Amino acid sequence: MASLPLNDTQLSLRSALSKTANSPTSSPTASNPPLHASNNARQIVRLVQCPQCSKPLREPVTLPCGNSLCKRCIPESHLRKNITYPATANRLQGFLCPFSGCRREHAVGDCSVNVVLNNMMELAKENIDRYRNTAEASEVLLQVEERDKWSIAGVSSLRDAEVRVQVLRGGRLASTYAMAEMGELAYDSEVTYTAMFPGNDNSEVVDAVLLDQLKELTRAELDCQVCYGLFLEPLTTACGHTFCRRCVHRVLDHTNICPVCRRTMSTRPGISAQWVESGTQQSPSNILIMKILAGLCPEAVAERAEAAQAESTTVGELDTPLFICTLSCPTMPTFLFIFEPRYRLMIRRAVESGGGNFGMLLPNRKGKEQGDLGVAPFYQYGTLLHIIDVRLLPDGRSMIETVGVSRFRVLRYGELDGYTIGKVERIDDISFAAEEALEVADITSSTTTRTLSAEDHFGAPPHHVASHSTHQPPILPDFNSMSTQDLMKIGRAFVKKWQDSSAGWLTDRVYTAYGECPEDPALFPWWFATVLPIDEYVKVDLLPLTSVRERLKMCVGWMVQFETSKWYALLFSQSR
Repeated sequence: MASLPLNDTQLSLRSALSKTANSPTSSPTASNPPLHASNNARQIVRLVQCPQCSKPLREPVTLPCGNSLCKRCIPESHLRKNITYPATANRLQGFLCPFSGCRREHAVGDCSVNVVLNNMMELAKENIDRYRNTAEASEVLLQVEERDKWSIAGVSSLRDAEVRVQVLRGGRLASTYAMAEMGELAYDSEVTYTAMFPGNDNSEVVDAVLLDQLKELTRAELDCQVCYGLFLEPLTTACGHTFCRRCVHRVLDHTNICPVCRRTMSTRPGISAQWVESGTQQSPSNILIMKILAGLCPEAVAERAEAAQAESTTVGELDTPLFICTLSCPTMPTFLFIFEPRYRLMIRRAVESGGGNFGMLLPNRKGKEQGDLGVAPFYQYGTLLHIIDVRLLPDGRSMIETVGVSRFRVLRYGELDGYTIGKVERIDDISFAAEEALEVADITSSTTTRTLSAEDHFGAPPHHVASHSTHQPPILPDFNSMSTQDLMKIGRAFVKKWQDSSAGWLTDRVYTAYGECPEDPALFPWWFATVLPIDEYVKVDLLPLTSVRERLKMCVGWMVQFETSKWYALLFSQSR
């Protein structure tokens, strides 16, 4: 699978930073010099302050919107309404995000203590406390005065409280941190410093030594535990661990288990740096860690980006072999008989490369337009397959077993030794939070007041159906009025009805190959599309959909068409 292009990564990093460029929390980009220990002491201390309580972060939690705050500063939770998928226990309680740039509802289960930030904050506190008690630091005595938003605007008379002033030891960096620790420095306030002994002001030297110590102590915390390099677009999972965005992509290609704590990651595969219609990023990077990286070690960030770019350019422009043959679905097995010499070569190369992956695409026999590709010989959306087993026959042909890994969209394509190769872009699902928001929006905006059970939609089949049957299932209400779980119940009821009637397309052989009907709404559409005997050119429309709910709606629509079509009488009469 093609990795996320570095240019996109760099643009996303710069975009996230530029959005805060005019705020008091802004930090320089990687193209700027690092923050100066003394001149930029206020900006450095702001990096460790909670935007809500203004004190140094304690048990910092990174929210799904990418912002971080103290665990104790998370607003009071409430029971979320109209949420039926995934509806796990830790997602039923939620709270409204306190950050003005978000204000969305977050699930409590998505908010764990950020391990990287927690370690960094503890190390910073221990080191600052120890250093300001050293002989060198204690010789520097400063008067630190807070300048709030009214003072900055030149209208100090509008202040509600008295000016907060402290005389502290340890230089600008340590004294500013102490002000925040005492709760006397608001997050959006600035400060002024006055040396109590001007002839003996070594604060610049003291600050430089302290910052160097902080960088040395915390540097190891900024390494990704997958690639062991400096974070590149850091993404924090719901379990509180942080990795490079591309590294999360690679992990989710094989498993949904966190590489560190081995817990199931609730992070969906939809972790691309994409922006949705609301103007918010679907899976934002960790904003605070990005600011720390850009502010304290921009040179290292630039070197890391260059190294990643060099790595990506060695892969080649067209790096994914494409098999134009049939429709495959993620998570589902696909069994292939390989006999053409060009595809024998393709499979051999896929196996020898160590990855064992290739793309499966449906032929475009009707010559439909495929987006930017125009009239391509295949449908633009396909499934990445991983080879599980290869059985070679004496004449060179082979039987291979594969399983669907993920979906992709073809961006460009060409030919290599007779078979098609391409540059592809992974297609991921929207996040759980976006999925829940879609369900809430559908249900609350629907005008339908009566919801029907699965039995209302698909009752037991009649005892006999003639070839000229006019059987019609009940008319369905608007799918938007149904909860995601109700859509799932309709699907399982449909499968059970045909299973009970010994339908020819639900034999023991089908269950042996593809498994029992899934209970998970995320898996059901792929299983159903694989076993339902309808045209593949209808099923292919399922691949571009990035919402479980939308895929369930499409499947229920197929069920209605299936029962109202001529197939109903034909298949039922054959199964009796």
